[in-house]
Amino acid sequence: METHLVVDRHEDGVVVLTLNRPDSLNAINTELGLGLQASLRELAKDKQVRVLVITGRGRAFCAGGDLKERQHMTYEQWTHQHRLFQDVYRQMRRFPKPVVAAVNGIAVGGGFELVLSADFSYASPNAKFGFPEVMRGIIPGVGGTQLIGRFAPHGVALELLMTGRTISAQEAERRGLVNWVIDADALMATTLDTATMIAKNSPFAVRLAKKALLLGGAMSLEDGVDMAVELYNRTIVHPDREEGVNAYNERRQPYFLDSD
Repeated sequence: METHLVVDRHEDGVVVLTLNRPDSLNAINTELGLGLQASLRELAKDKQVRVLVITGRGRAFCAGGDLKERQHMTYEQWTHQHRLFQDVYRQMRRFPKPVVAAVNGIAVGGGFELVLSADFSYASPNAKFGFPEVMRGIIPGVGGTQLIGRFAPHGVALELLMTGRTISAQEAERRGLVNWVIDADALMATTLDTATMIAKNSPFAVRLAKKALLLGGAMSLEDGVDMAVELYNRTIVHPDREEGVNAYNERRQPYFLDSD
């Protein structure tokens, strides 16, 4: 039987995670949740991995949690599964390497939270985004209420959370929720081109750039700058700095090793 999660390793350290439940709009059930949990944990530690891409198979990116599986769950079963999902999304948000979402179709509920948990995303024109949870008597449960306000203005975030309506890929792009809307036939190729571009840079510098931005968001401007200077100073004594400067002066591509 085909696995619910497909892991493909590409050149230059790019890994693609494909949600593989197309008949269920890639809704996340317990099996898929366990697969994501194990894969994210392994890939985070793998020094061969430089960039992670996540996408879905078929006409959906992810329709959120699998409500058919949840229909007859007891409170204890629902809570146990939700703890699993919390860990998966926490790993996504804290993944030490760049994470790019290629949103090939509908991304609602937990699927939208998955998009917002990535570092940035590209979307096909047929992608749709939304938080329908209030229509089901709940609210986004794995970070959506906190993440949406970091991307969209206050009023836009509340409108999406309280109405449950879906928006088009084009509106999501205008609101800054996705970076770029790309023709469906070119979505994965463009995403992989960007991922490869990132993967060719210094892995150490890329990780610190991501860390500086994420940590600085919770600080005052001056405290954030001080923190970023400390991280910058770490790059100065790292071998990648010497390699990068030498490669520039020698007019060649740098060869970076993934080392701390």
